[in-house]
Amino acid sequence: MKKTFFLIFISLFVSNLILAQKINPPKGRIAIVADGNSPDPDDLGGTTVTLALLRSAGLENRLVHYSHSCDLVRDDRISERAERERHHLMQLACDMTARRWTGFENLTFYDAIWQKEATINDLCWAINASTKNDPLWIIEAGEPDIIGMALQKTPKEKHKFVKVITHHPANDNAGDFYTWQQILDFDIEEVRIPDQNIKLKVALQDWDWAKNHTDPRIQLVWTFGKMAEVDDIVRFQKGKWDCSDAGMVLYWITGANVNNGLAQGTVEDVKNILLDYIIKNPEKVKQKKKKK
Repeated sequence: MKKTFFLIFISLFVSNLILAQKINPPKGRIAIVADGNSPDPDDLGGTTVTLALLRSAGLENRLVHYSHSCDLVRDDRISERAERERHHLMQLACDMTARRWTGFENLTFYDAIWQKEATINDLCWAINASTKNDPLWIIEAGEPDIIGMALQKTPKEKHKFVKVITHHPANDNAGDFYTWQQILDFDIEEVRIPDQNIKLKVALQDWDWAKNHTDPRIQLVWTFGKMAEVDDIVRFQKGKWDCSDAGMVLYWITGANVNNGLAQGTVEDVKNILLDYIIKNPEKVKQKKKKK
């Protein structure tokens, strides 16, 4: 019996040690610019996983900007009605995940089209606050236009403290107002990692662990990824659970290019981080009020 308890203790200790080693972010703050209003709905799952990862890693206070719907010119593959629906779904993914996972109370989630000026100004504020010891890491989870517009409005001397993480040319080259080369011409640092679709756009059953989990926070994450899968605008999401853009956040919280971050993270990596947090932070059950 003592041997069994000892083995369990060692197993838990090693597991926690490995997890602790994974969370090793570089210095600085993080800003995220996502789309989701474009034909591909993957940002629904990507958003919920992104926020859950930051909260689970204890880094939610270092998120200083989050905007969505950054595809500023509607693609003909999505109707006006369907795009309007996506705006609402993306806002819901942001607000509901932030409320249920907690920790983001001081952050405003901006719609880059419906709140364009406020979105750009908020990102400008984050850029202007950047220094050598407190750089800004921008996650390019959509078209680069909002990033370009914010860089255009901010002093050049601040751009050397800005780093943009990207994982796919489909985002880089989709701008309607800025090319990727024009973004680089602002003298920001490009941090490029491999295509995150390779290991984070997976078969639906690979997320059954979340679908069947008893904690509603985990179920919420799964629900938004499933909503993207049942979306009927594009066919390439059918049968897939996709949080590919969240791979850039996984890379950042595990070290980025400073501390040898996970450049090709997996669903198992996401699962381990989220479930470790859930185990250590069980949701409080609200007590029913007694009838008088």
